[in-house]
Amino acid sequence: MSHASEQPPVYPGLTFREPNPLADGNYPGFNPRSVTENGLVIDYDVAVPTRDGAELLANVYRPEHAEGPLPVLIAWGPYGKHGGRSTAPSRSATSGVRHEQLSQYCAIEAPDPQFWCPNGFAVMYVDPRGTWGTKGDYTLASEQEARDFHDAIEWAGTRDWSNGKVGLSGVSYLSIAQWRVAATRPPHLAAINPWEGLTDFYRDIAYHGGIPETGFMETFARKSLGYSSTRVEDLEPLAKEHPFYDGYWQAKVADLEAVEVPAYVVASWSNQGLHGRGTLEGYKRISSRQKWLEAHGRKTWQYYYEPESLENQRLFFEWALKGIDNGWTDRPKVLTEVREQHSVGTFTAETEWPIARTEYTPLYLDTVTTALSEKPSETAAALRYPAQGENNRARFRHVFTERTRLTGHAKLRLWLEADGSDDADLFVVLRKLDRVGEPVPFPFFALYDNGPVALGWLRASHRALDPEKSTPAQPWHPHDREERLEPGVPVPLEIEIWPSSTLFEEGESLELIVQGSDFMTNVLPGHRVTRNAGAHIIHSGGEYDSHLLVPVIPAP
Repeated sequence: MSHASEQPPVYPGLTFREPNPLADGNYPGFNPRSVTENGLVIDYDVAVPTRDGAELLANVYRPEHAEGPLPVLIAWGPYGKHGGRSTAPSRSATSGVRHEQLSQYCAIEAPDPQFWCPNGFAVMYVDPRGTWGTKGDYTLASEQEARDFHDAIEWAGTRDWSNGKVGLSGVSYLSIAQWRVAATRPPHLAAINPWEGLTDFYRDIAYHGGIPETGFMETFARKSLGYSSTRVEDLEPLAKEHPFYDGYWQAKVADLEAVEVPAYVVASWSNQGLHGRGTLEGYKRISSRQKWLEAHGRKTWQYYYEPESLENQRLFFEWALKGIDNGWTDRPKVLTEVREQHSVGTFTAETEWPIARTEYTPLYLDTVTTALSEKPSETAAALRYPAQGENNRARFRHVFTERTRLTGHAKLRLWLEADGSDDADLFVVLRKLDRVGEPVPFPFFALYDNGPVALGWLRASHRALDPEKSTPAQPWHPHDREERLEPGVPVPLEIEIWPSSTLFEEGESLELIVQGSDFMTNVLPGHRVTRNAGAHIIHSGGEYDSHLLVPVIPAP
């Protein structure tokens, strides 16, 4: 099939997917109809107009016996309003979501109509422009998508079955889209519930610390964004063409300060390398006067569909969209789960994020004893490890002498020299060890059970700092240029370690690992291509103040 007659794309990197990827065995095709079943009135493939004359396709679910107009929850994402093949991961055995928890109507990462409609809400799933049966070109997290989403909100808020108040719900991309459209301030948008959705495509997923991510980006770009009969943004090659933070990546960033609508933001410590950092940045930066944060350490989909989480969502949306005084506003502004081990933790109430009373404490690297010490060594020393292959790592350990809670960002200041390369890609890992030195595993991403406490990354040539955005605990790299390494010259690196929250009892340990490749292999995220060669040399003591800065939370 030739496309020579097609007009050239007006957006960079648009491509056709061939053969037609809509030949999905689960895709019902375009079939507008209205049915009543299982207590629901369902309108399929409803045409939703946009300001430029295009139409989006949506499925609308309402309770069969509604008493008056309904508030509307919208889920917006590229995975298919019908569920489709992408529903499978969230219902897999390792996701923690039991099959019986979700109805046949629930799309991936979306609010389940079978739960929300009986509770007095309408639910609307939208296939964005250029996905599935909706015509046009698909561009993700773009200005065009935000405009379309804005128009869909306004359409939903003005139906005769709507009470004029619209809320947004959903996980991952369904949250990413929320940040962007909320900044456009649709008049009928009354509340958002971003549930683990990144806010910076470059820093949060495409280039961790300047290191190209090659696992999730490939899967997401080729499998999740390919369901279109028209053109879609070819994210994977575009990422390679834009190795620095430039206008391409900036165009995907929401104007978070413009978001003023009430927000219930949910982040996780387990989502290292995708949503954890960005969700917390979103909470910090939005201007909403009424905003709440909940940060947990469980698996993404499992936590979203847990009965207690659904109850919290219901209370929030009933307050925001129905005006019910149900005690929601008495809820603590910030709840953080302090993890002890896999699926064991305690939520603590805070008044702000980051926690104001945090005592950022340096633990100094000793390359002779491989300890993390409260005082630096007076004598300079160095530790060498191979940058590739087996044993391409250095380990340091701190044993706690009293019960200690760490919650927030950590930072590694590392004096590094590369022998055999003019650059170095560093992978930083924090792990909890029990009293006998065995690793304590935690949930990781949405599917894994053997994750660390936290991760960090940095390509040494991207070590430049933005002095205005950086804080003592959180370095901010502009990623707009490279500064290659000189042979035999150690340089100081400030490495951001993504936020986490962990409790250490007396005798338990914090382990710092610095290595030249991914800590967890054959999982997402992944980084197959590095600039590592030869050896890395870590300098400590004397003039080399290599240290790990940890966020100690004193007892109330």
